[in-house]
Amino acid sequence: MTVPVARPYLAATAGFAAGDDTPRDFLEACLATIEAREGEIGAFVALNLVGARDAADRSSARWRAGKQLSPIDGMPVGIKDIIETADMPTQMGSPLYDGWRSGRDAASVAALREAGAVVVGKTVTTEFAATEPRGTRNPWDPARTPGGSSSGSAAAVASGMLSAALGTQVIGSIIRPASYCGVVGYKPSVGGINRGGSHDNFSQSCDGVLAATSAEAWTVAREIAARAGGDPGWVGVMGPAVPQSRRPTTLALIETEGWARLSDEAGRALDAAIARLRNAGVAILTRRTDAMLGAVEASLADAMALSRDINGWEARWPLNTYRNRDVTKLSRGMVERLSAAEAMTQADYAALLRRRAEVRALWAGLAPSCDAIVTLSAAGPAPLGLQSTGDPGFAVAASLLGVPAVSLPLLQAEGLPLGLQVIGFEQRDADLFATIAGIESLLA
Repeated sequence: MTVPVARPYLAATAGFAAGDDTPRDFLEACLATIEAREGEIGAFVALNLVGARDAADRSSARWRAGKQLSPIDGMPVGIKDIIETADMPTQMGSPLYDGWRSGRDAASVAALREAGAVVVGKTVTTEFAATEPRGTRNPWDPARTPGGSSSGSAAAVASGMLSAALGTQVIGSIIRPASYCGVVGYKPSVGGINRGGSHDNFSQSCDGVLAATSAEAWTVAREIAARAGGDPGWVGVMGPAVPQSRRPTTLALIETEGWARLSDEAGRALDAAIARLRNAGVAILTRRTDAMLGAVEASLADAMALSRDINGWEARWPLNTYRNRDVTKLSRGMVERLSAAEAMTQADYAALLRRRAEVRALWAGLAPSCDAIVTLSAAGPAPLGLQSTGDPGFAVAASLLGVPAVSLPLLQAEGLPLGLQVIGFEQRDADLFATIAGIESLLA
């Protein structure tokens, strides 16, 4: 088994400012890793190395002059191939879009370029950011899935090809691959990052970040939102450049829908982490000790079915137009999703939204009693095989709730990464990262 090494960027910038290192040199180290491991991992569908080197050279000149554009000026990043880029195709993991170019950057990509980030390439997504894998392999063990749908982004960051990459999540597409690949995955509150030009177009969808460290996940998201804002009607991710670490006093432990499939070793890893937090003086609420938490858990028991039904109705278009173009280029699962959506009515969808609103209101009621909620990011380590991207049962709750969630690579099971998931409250992303810094200080 190869043990991959992530490549943090922010810590290297002190060398840029001192003149001891440059973003171009940092990029070349990333490109050497791509050269060495991309054939085995398959994280990218397109690369723009000429453009990346040119951007890194311009960043190096800015750092020498003390005129860097942002803390991420020069950071090598990847863009999930569901998000538009002017200089590379956006193929969405589908043969229907082979070679397709929009001729523009998505809002998030434009913001990254404005901040000086170096866009290296487009990372593999499953078909339309859904369930059909597209061949990326886990850098810890190529016989295992990297998770999905942000497969390439997670694998590229984990292996040190990039310091950060954009992902999207509507069910578990950031949190799960972050867990499987051993990187930080940040799904913002709904609306947190402007999704203009992103083709993950569901009411629960978020653009987010997979990164080498939690500080980088926060900084990348914040720098994007500072330039592009959130989705229309949302201010977007806001807060200090570095949220001040806040040691949690009370955390709630939730047993998510995936709990029944929890592996024994993953359960032991979580128990050990909770014991360490308790020994450090952190109070831990559970459904056995807190009635409100029990009610929240009960409300989330059908989170997967509820989310899939909502997404199904919302996927009706453009899937119905794709079927008319060439149904043979759609996976069987996508055709079945369309059939299910066409069997639904508008009244069905209205009832689903009412149910989701009730669950979200219950969750908000936890805010006065705890700093954050913790659980695992996945039921266990990355499973063997590339036919599936794994079980999203631990990740779906935060998506249904529309709240921020972060997977931290603090645990292991079977010698492989396992994420500790920390979930916050809607539009309080900076507060969540302050609590995360406190948790990391206790567990790292």
